[in-house]
Amino acid sequence: MRVVLTLGADQQTVAAQARAAEEAGYDGIATGEHLFFHSPHPNAFVALAAAAGATSRIRLLSSLTVLPLYPAALAAKLATTLDQVSGGRFDMGVGVGGEYPPEFVAAGVDVAERGPRTDEALELLRRLWGGGAVDHAGRYARVEGLELSPGPVQPGGPPLWLGGRRAPAIRRAGRFADVWMPYMYTPEQLARSLGEVRDAAEQAGRDPSDVRGAVFCWGGVDDDAARARQEVVDWVSAVYQQDFAPLADRYLLHGDPDRVAARAREFADAGADTLVFSPVGAGARRQEGVDLFTRAVLPRLAGG
Repeated sequence: MRVVLTLGADQQTVAAQARAAEEAGYDGIATGEHLFFHSPHPNAFVALAAAAGATSRIRLLSSLTVLPLYPAALAAKLATTLDQVSGGRFDMGVGVGGEYPPEFVAAGVDVAERGPRTDEALELLRRLWGGGAVDHAGRYARVEGLELSPGPVQPGGPPLWLGGRRAPAIRRAGRFADVWMPYMYTPEQLARSLGEVRDAAEQAGRDPSDVRGAVFCWGGVDDDAARARQEVVDWVSAVYQQDFAPLADRYLLHGDPDRVAARAREFADAGADTLVFSPVGAGARRQEGVDLFTRAVLPRLAGG
């Protein structure tokens, strides 16, 4: 199982965090983004560019870019530039957002249009990344015989990781995703929905095996399992402004190293070949959890 570690909220230490993750043997680093939200968030393109300059091997994942907040051609240019400066190490995660409507108001985007905007943007990204001049006259974007130059390092552009759980998101993932990555999922839900995504890929004329599975998990690890659970519940409840205590054992990755490793393996058995692990906490306390995960959990998952 490949393991991707999300970066902490302290943007002044992004480079150091990225180097440490690469040296520790993680397969990738990730950061989410919001324009505005309940808690601090960076811009993923900028943060990952800083991480790219501090590393040489590790993959870089946006988890997730809120694509409908961007003009589609601008998103294509930003992603292509990040792919260039990282030497072809960028994976672009895409979500439609909507859980915090004020950021859509601030960006001048109708939150009700986020789905169709994302679909059109993904189509245009693929075309622009394919090379050559592109003509596109859509509902939200217009490109008249233009070519991205330089183009991406990776043929066809950065791999696309799509999130989402509802029927339109499943269809979108089947049409566009290289990797489907839900969050707040059980292993049983993952196995069922990954099958639905691959069915949607086949209906879209793609090879279903071209869509890989991943899972994003908020979590924490501590030798005291009860302490780990409480810290994860407190943190995620604050982020999403709701009580996660009743949901913790279903959707959050927590406990001592044995429990966390066993739960991660359940996701692997359900079809997730990548775990995106997002440790809770801040400062020294977060680092303690990362160090324990690196020492006691990562070796049990890597290569498995």
